[in-house]
Amino acid sequence: MKPRRKYTVAELVPRIERFLGPIIERARLRLCFHISDGAVKDRDWECPELMVTFSGPDVDLLLENKAELLLALEHLAVQMLRVPSEDHEKICFDARDYRMLRIEELRLSALAAAERVRRSGKPFQFSPMTSRERRIIHLALRDEAGILSQSQGIGPGRHVVVYPVSERARAVGPPPSPQTPSSAAEGAP
Repeated sequence: MKPRRKYTVAELVPRIERFLGPIIERARLRLCFHISDGAVKDRDWECPELMVTFSGPDVDLLLENKAELLLALEHLAVQMLRVPSEDHEKICFDARDYRMLRIEELRLSALAAAERVRRSGKPFQFSPMTSRERRIIHLALRDEAGILSQSQGIGPGRHVVVYPVSERARAVGPPPSPQTPSSAAEGAP
């Protein structure tokens, strides 16, 4: 028996169209969008229930600067729909298969970082990224021997650090998060 979808095309298409239509029109973007049920390609990476796919002459504008505008539109739509944070991954905006290409890029970066950490014995810190992207890094590294990945930081500065792990350290657990200057000054652990 198939699990019931929380978000359906029939339910959300009118609301998303009423939201995106005026934005695209007022911004004078030459874009079209198609809303469909999410096609699950690999459950481990992403499992959207609803896909909003953009096309048109201005699609490159959506994808500039690591798809900043595409991700901003997705974020605003999710907020407008009042989707709880634990369900944000269920609604996905895409253009020119950016999502799948980005997943593969992150997966390859994670594997390269793991190899670097194993070779050098020193931790590797990724640049800050979204929770979806951090999840992809963690999933890519979950079966890698000799390393441990951990998210650190807060808010938009949250990032993944990959640590070398000895057998003894595996039994003890992950390394502690580094102290922030304010917590060190207050004597906090």
